[in-house]
Amino acid sequence: MKLKTRAYGRRRRHYRIRNKIRGTAVRPRMAVYRSCKHIYVQFIDDDAQVTLAATSTQAGELKGASNNRESAQKLGTLAAEVAKSKGIETIVFDRGGFSFAGNVKVLAESAREAGLKF
Repeated sequence: MKLKTRAYGRRRRHYRIRNKIRGTAVRPRMAVYRSCKHIYVQFIDDDAQVTLAATSTQAGELKGASNNRESAQKLGTLAAEVAKSKGIETIVFDRGGFSFAGNVKVLAESAREAGLKF
């Protein structure tokens, strides 16, 4: 029998979440992925299967930032600016199987403060 790992559990939670939410062109899905070193955000239209916008702690002015709360807060603000430049105002939040605490929560709250509607 295969041992169940943390990654396996996260993947299962993400599949469960993805069965319930769906991004459209009007209201895309804001997908968050958190690795050991970085945080990534994408705005996805699931109907057309295309990424509308993306940013991370490896891109732009956040280059060199790591996976911490300060970086997550800056990334949330930057993600909201990128989304607004593409004409995105309202989104569906996809936490990617990660718990809605810590860096994921800080990122979501800073995106809300920057003007995105969840």
